[in-house]
Amino acid sequence: MTKTLTDKIAVVTGAGRGIGLAIAHKFVEAGAAVVVAEIDEMLGEQAVEELIADGGQAAFVPCDVSRPEQASRLISDTVVTYGRVDICVNNAGINSVGDVLDISEADFDRVMDVNVKGSFFVAQAAAKEMVRAGTQGSIVNLSSVVSIIAVANQPVYSISKAAINGFTKMMAMTLAENGIRVNAVGPGTIMTEMADGAMDLTGDPASHARMISRTPLGRFGEPGEVAEVVLFLASDASSYMTGQIVYPDGGRLSLNHLMPMSWDPVSQADES
Repeated sequence: MTKTLTDKIAVVTGAGRGIGLAIAHKFVEAGAAVVVAEIDEMLGEQAVEELIADGGQAAFVPCDVSRPEQASRLISDTVVTYGRVDICVNNAGINSVGDVLDISEADFDRVMDVNVKGSFFVAQAAAKEMVRAGTQGSIVNLSSVVSIIAVANQPVYSISKAAINGFTKMMAMTLAENGIRVNAVGPGTIMTEMADGAMDLTGDPASHARMISRTPLGRFGEPGEVAEVVLFLASDASSYMTGQIVYPDGGRLSLNHLMPMSWDPVSQADES
């Protein structure tokens, strides 16, 4: 693999598993030193062990991104450890499944605190450090296709990802004069624990079939495929891109009808 991030220092939130861990692996393969930010200390420490075992440089900083003081400390600890911050990836996120008529204030606040407030204040802290140091860095936020299309049982998650799109564009325009690029990646259905938990993709054949029927490529994405897009946006290969939302979604946003299926998901579910 081409070392497109040689000597770069990258912070990745929620890097203990799923897409975040795939991004961390992709970054160390590309030559970066990675700070794994994770609220679950066991997952964070395991991730760092994996990255080092693969020959990479990595350090763990426990962080609850929903708390601005911890977001700020994440960046300051990174500077203490590695001297600077070149790349910041806001991947940490949670979901809440339920009907829009039933979502409680507590559920709403919990998702927004992590997905929106957390991403904003980590990005803000990283941007402050980049401006202070004169670093022409890259900030990449994780959005979703549900920032554009409706998913009825994930109302707060959809709202939070629409907010990510908005602040990505705002921050990109604000920081352009400093040479700091800000972009976002909006995946479609990626086979992760969070996606499976929200939609029961592995346990419910009908749910699996419904999602596939909305994906022209006919399969779910893998975390590594999202990581490749994040790597592109973090590297100089995308040096003339800022304020963009890139959607690795298997064609889902371009679809205006359901794909034909060779089997009946309802009868298949009944048989199982």
